[in-house]
Amino acid sequence: MAEIGRDIKAAAKLLLAGKLVAIPTETVYGLAANALDEEAVLSVFEAKQRPFFDPLIIHVPSLLEAKKYATFHDERLLGLAKQFWPGPLTLLLPKKDVIPALVTSGLQQVAVRVPDHHLTLELLKTINVPLAAPSANPFGYVSPTEALHVEKQLGKKIDYILDGGPSQVGLESTIIGIEDNMVCVYRLGGLSLEDIEKKTGPLELRLNNSSNPKAPGQLKNHYAPKKPLYLGDLQELLKQHSGKTMSLISFGSKKQSGHHHIHYSLSTKKDLREAALHLFRILRLADEDGSEIVLCERLPDEGLGRAINDRLKRAATSDANPH
Repeated sequence: MAEIGRDIKAAAKLLLAGKLVAIPTETVYGLAANALDEEAVLSVFEAKQRPFFDPLIIHVPSLLEAKKYATFHDERLLGLAKQFWPGPLTLLLPKKDVIPALVTSGLQQVAVRVPDHHLTLELLKTINVPLAAPSANPFGYVSPTEALHVEKQLGKKIDYILDGGPSQVGLESTIIGIEDNMVCVYRLGGLSLEDIEKKTGPLELRLNNSSNPKAPGQLKNHYAPKKPLYLGDLQELLKQHSGKTMSLISFGSKKQSGHHHIHYSLSTKKDLREAALHLFRILRLADEDGSEIVLCERLPDEGLGRAINDRLKRAATSDANPH
């Protein structure tokens, strides 16, 4: 099993030797490899069983470092980087030749971000190479927000887990790029659209659900627990699935009566930020609690609620209220 610790020098040595290391970020834990080492990047796809057509995000310690690997071809994206980095924002930029095609799945753009976690920023400054780091989980499964989640899922496939404590955002980064001269959102995430629009003006949503993504995290079935998850109105879902043992995930403090229900609340006080923080942890608990199915209600489609609903829709077996 992988060693868990806080030794940045040990993590750096492994990464520079082409090994895999799980790293903490404010969003979720990432499975990191030297982005300039194609063999190491290939190991990331293999460890996660991730399709090679699903591109990776590279992590760098600063805007200055980002400019070594990508071109800021639009002042609006440069402005977003200056305002929100370090933070849960990924920018889709024209890549420079130094970035291997394997990282971008053959696309001419690379996804770049500066994570907001002191341990990983120190690690990035130490190794002086970008890290390709998707979420540290088997492909399509719930993203990890603690070191032990990583160890449980991928401990046999990686060499070290840098333990930075629980993730403070709990949702993957928001991915932004430029297409047809519009500022486009390719993945909803930990930075709200409202905050981005204050800087850029109106945004175009281009949340690809096909098997040919332009950016990481766009595949239709993603972030899913192993047992069936149904999304919609809890009362209606309870009627549809009566007779089964159920895990119920709600937004608020309300409890549902019944002996066969295990109830989880994403936020008893209906705080969207708190719900985002708890989302993947609660999905993981519901997946492991012995119930047959998971029923989950949709959240208000505003702020971080949009990103949470997006994750739940991709995790769901069925969405009873898709609009």
